Amino acid sequence: MTLPVTIDDVRAAAEAIRGEVIRTPLVAAPALSAATGAEIFLKLETMQATGSFKERGALTKLKSLETAQRRAGVIAMSAGNHAQGVAYHAQRLGIPATIVMPEGTPFTKVERTEAYGARVVLRGEGLVEARRAAEEIAAAENLVLIHPYDDPLIIAGQGTIGLELVEDQPELDAVIVPIGGGGVIAGTAIGAKALRPEIEIIGVEAALYPSMHHAIRGRPPEPGGQTIAEGIAVKEPGRLTRAIIEALVADIVLVDEARIEAAIETLLVQQKLVAEGAGAAPLAALLADPGRYSGRRIALVLCGGNIDARLLASILMRGLVRAGRMVRLRVEISDQPGLLARVASVIGQKGGNIVEVYHQRLFQDVPVKLAELDVVIETRNPRHVGEIVGALEAAGFPTRLLSETALG
Repeated sequence: MTLPVTIDDVRAAAEAIRGEVIRTPLVAAPALSAATGAEIFLKLETMQATGSFKERGALTKLKSLETAQRRAGVIAMSAGNHAQGVAYHAQRLGIPATIVMPEGTPFTKVERTEAYGARVVLRGEGLVEARRAAEEIAAAENLVLIHPYDDPLIIAGQGTIGLELVEDQPELDAVIVPIGGGGVIAGTAIGAKALRPEIEIIGVEAALYPSMHHAIRGRPPEPGGQTIAEGIAVKEPGRLTRAIIEALVADIVLVDEARIEAAIETLLVQQKLVAEGAGAAPLAALLADPGRYSGRRIALVLCGGNIDARLLASILMRGLVRAGRMVRLRVEISDQPGLLARVASVIGQKGGNIVEVYHQRLFQDVPVKLAELDVVIETRNPRHVGEIVGALEAAGFPTRLLSETALG
């Protein structure tokens, strides 16, 4: 079968962008290796100037343009990483860039894209409408449309990741790569398997957006929803990328939101690396089925690190709750002076750190001479939580745990 992109195309892309994008490191992940029984390596595309692998394909496409096309300018449809990759390198090369984004795109993303010198046009409720608008503007203004994934040059540019992976670790057994439209996994598969044919390429999609998984199995697309991995929340997989994936990718696995969230937290806590949901998806797939990879050399492509700071903070706090290191207790007390101080004293003597206290008198279904305290506490671990609850009970304060933790 003749594929739309060849290893020669990938090598040409590597030469074209050499020195203009970061040749990202492939680093060992000892903590993850110990936890999974595999030898894990991380490909840090998070280190690119715009925080994502998208620069590789965008620059490859931009450098292929003729003089007249560069003068007229380019247009892209994206709500995130592709937008910034195109805008950043178009500005470097002196090419006018227009980016079409859905109307609900967070202002921070709009602002970052505009900071790279791009004209931002907000159209439609989602990416489908934004794509149509981009096509209309491209035709009206004679602009070159830079597709986020379904373009041979884009795929070839992303394929430079595959070359670097095998050059840096020639004995890799498998690579786990996120799938949205399929550009990065298609390119990576071409580059990696040309150098090491026996390497296994495994794709991972968010369970809410199994577009490529379903397409290659002849199943209809599913509606989607709110996902933490918005970078791979693609409803329509690429036509070119699908052909490559069917030929070269061994499997596509689906991961749910809880696993992606846990993977983001694990990367930050254990490896000190910030990844967005799409970037953490390969680790989510690994942790969902560690036995499949045990004893093998596995590379995870961390495709991007552009995660909202508030979302990241929320993930970390929720992780503390899951681990039993941040809990909310409801403590029943008499509505008398001094009892709040006694409760605080018991918790403090047991080494708990009180973060917040809510003193409920008026709106709880309790007798009028009683009150309830909702106390948020930092603890060491679930056993420590049990010790604090036991001490409060022993002191005469009925107590129950409100937050979900690993206590059970």
